[in-house]
Amino acid sequence: MKFILIGYGKMGKTIEEIILDRGHEIAAIIDEHSTDQLGHSSLTADVAIDFSTPDSVVDHIKTCVSRQLPIVVGTTGWNQHEKVLNELAISSNSTLMYSSNFSLGVNLFFKVNNMLAQMMDRFPSYQTRIEETHHVHKVDQPSGTAISLADQILKSNKNYHQWVNEPSDQKDKLNIKSIRKDEVPGTHQVTYTSDIDEISIIHTAKNRKGFALGAVLAGEWVADKKGVFTMDDFLNF
Repeated sequence: MKFILIGYGKMGKTIEEIILDRGHEIAAIIDEHSTDQLGHSSLTADVAIDFSTPDSVVDHIKTCVSRQLPIVVGTTGWNQHEKVLNELAISSNSTLMYSSNFSLGVNLFFKVNNMLAQMMDRFPSYQTRIEETHHVHKVDQPSGTAISLADQILKSNKNYHQWVNEPSDQKDKLNIKSIRKDEVPGTHQVTYTSDIDEISIIHTAKNRKGFALGAVLAGEWVADKKGVFTMDDFLNF
C-alpha cells in the first residue's frame, strides 16, 4: 500500500517507521511547508494519515474527501467541524475515519469508562472528574481522548450536563483537568469520589507506538471502504 503522511512531528515520524516496517510505501510527506501538494492530481496513494494540527486538519480533510482519497485522522481539536465533514464525506462517496485515540488499550479503556459511567448513574453521591497529562508540545486542551471520555460520561450519567476545562463547584459540571508536563505521551484518569471512598480507572501510555500502530492498522483496514468510520467499526465493538 501507498500512504500519504500528513504532519511530520514526533508522531508522524513514528508512523513513518511503522508504515515502512510493515512493508508499505510512503507516497509523500506533507508538512506545513508543502500543504498545497496534497491537492495535486499527480499525487496518488491508497490512504492518507493525518497527525497535523487543529488549525490545518479541516482543510486536509476537505482536500482528501474531494479527491476521494481515504483519510485517517488522529489530529484532535476540531470537534466543532465533525458533523459537517462527516456529511461531506458521505455526500462525496468518500472515506473519513477519525478517532481521538487509535491505541487499542485506550479504546478498551473507553469501553470500561462507558460501563462504569452507566453503573455510577445510580449513585449521585459520587462526584466525577477527569485528569489528563500530556507533553508540553501538545496544542489542544483538553485532549481529544479526555473529551471522548467526558462525552461518554455525559451520555450515560444524567447527573452531569456539560464538561468544563476549569475548576468548578457545580455538581452538574464534569471537570477536566489538563496538565502539560515534560515529554509525557499521555495519561488519562477518571475518578469517582464520595465521602467514604474513591474509585479510579487509569490508562497510561508508555510511548507513542500504540497510537501510531493503531492508525496504520486502521489505514490498512479502511482503504477499500466508503463512508465515515471510527475505531468502534475497526475493532467491531
